[in-house]
Amino acid sequence: MERVIPSSGGPKRLVRDLLAVPAERRAAIERLARELRAGRSIVLSTHINSDGDGCGSETALARMLAQRGMTVTIVNPTPWPEMFRFLLGDDVRMVEVADGGAEVMKGADVIVVLDIADLGRLGKLAEVVRGMTVPKLVIDHHVPSDDPPSNEILSDTAACATGELVYDVASVLGFEITAAVANSLYVAIVTDTGGFRYSNTTPRCHAVAGQLLAAGVDPEAMYQRIYASMPVGRLTLLRDALGTLEVDAAHGLTWLSVAAGAPEKHNVRPEDLEGIAEHARSVAGTRMAIFFRDLGHNRVKISFRTAHGADANEFAHQFGGGGHVKAAGALVEGNLDDVEKRVIAAARSYLKPVQQ
Repeated sequence: MERVIPSSGGPKRLVRDLLAVPAERRAAIERLARELRAGRSIVLSTHINSDGDGCGSETALARMLAQRGMTVTIVNPTPWPEMFRFLLGDDVRMVEVADGGAEVMKGADVIVVLDIADLGRLGKLAEVVRGMTVPKLVIDHHVPSDDPPSNEILSDTAACATGELVYDVASVLGFEITAAVANSLYVAIVTDTGGFRYSNTTPRCHAVAGQLLAAGVDPEAMYQRIYASMPVGRLTLLRDALGTLEVDAAHGLTWLSVAAGAPEKHNVRPEDLEGIAEHARSVAGTRMAIFFRDLGHNRVKISFRTAHGADANEFAHQFGGGGHVKAAGALVEGNLDDVEKRVIAAARSYLKPVQQ
């Protein structure tokens, strides 16, 4: 995390200091800008099962690039989450893979991948992007991987969200932060910081959020859309998931799961499962919380959440995954019971017993 030194010039000077774009970020933005020129066809993409940061960053950048005469299309590897559909509007073009998105991507002059450090997180679009020879740019805040989507990267793990980096793109290149752009960036930041509760919430994060509020964001309306429009099925699914909760106090380990077909049973969408791992992490003394979701077809999606010095990203690497120090994920082949036993055994070995 970047250290913020209080300014001696008063509150306004402090805000200016916080909003100043770090030199390394500025240099990376200027390199990316060489490929973002009027008349070019740009395709934006993000990770499978896109979240608020991915969707918010994409829609904000799409509107920004359109200001400079670029033709922008969003193509994601999995369907756009319904809870973030309000970010699209009529002025942002999005093409699903099922509707020919991969072909649209192949025709682009430039690809911009957001909120991804590893090419594999592009799912079915990974090999499409790998095979393309056009400029490929990355804007991301995750720990770097061994297989990035490109070597032309704007990346900083000190950023609270990829949305913070997109805000910096606007600042350095002079894009207008319209109300619609501000809404998208606010969604990116507020969701990736857990409503400004997680440890990635910094003074700069709040300073940027303040600028977005000044640009027209209604925080109560955003709260209603993101956190207070929950389908009843999400609560019944959560009830069932909490019924599987296991606690290993000796290791500071908690875990829970949902069976294959649970979203269909409760009539919810995949994005409605976001945040379930946080309920396990909220158990007192938890150092690692694990959420297993059986996808069927011998695949299990795993979410890791950590606290008290445990590194979710490091642990997830054992299972071909990754992410952040305190939040990571992986996709593992096998049936739910076998995967759960294997991962829990590895977690116990990784954590070691808590000293009493």
